[in-house]
Amino acid sequence: MSQKKILVVDDDPDVRLGLQVRLNANHYDVVCAGDGVASISEALKHMPDLMILDLGLPAGDGFSVLERMKANEKLASIPVIVLSGQDRVINRDRAIRAGAKTFLQKPMEHGKLLAVIRLILGAKDQPPALIYDLSGAGPSA
Repeated sequence: MSQKKILVVDDDPDVRLGLQVRLNANHYDVVCAGDGVASISEALKHMPDLMILDLGLPAGDGFSVLERMKANEKLASIPVIVLSGQDRVINRDRAIRAGAKTFLQKPMEHGKLLAVIRLILGAKDQPPALIYDLSGAGPSA
C-alpha cells in the first residue's frame, strides 16, 4: 500500500511545518502551499488524496480555492478538510456548500485531526453525508 498524499494549504509557515511533521510521522506523504494560487498549482502537480485547507489565505482565500477545485475536472474529487481559525458558525456551512468534506476549528487536537483524515480517506468514494464533523456538530452535510 502506498502512502497517501496530503496537500496542506496554510499561509502560516509554522502551521504548515507542524502539520507536515505530524502527518509524516503518521506515514502520510505531505506537500505544502502557502496561498490560494499555489494550492491549485500544487494540487494539479501532485494530485493529492486529500487537502487540508485554511480559509484565510493570500492570493485567493480558501473559498475561492474550493470553487476553483470544484470547477476543475481533475481536482473536483479531492476531498478537502477546512482547518481554520475563522469563526465556525459563520464559515462551516459555507465551506461544506463549497465542497469541503468537513470544517474543523483551529487549534485542533492532533489525534482528532488524524481520526478525521482516516475517516475521510477510508470513505473517499462515499457520499458527503457519511463524513462526520468530529467537532460535535453531527454530520457535515
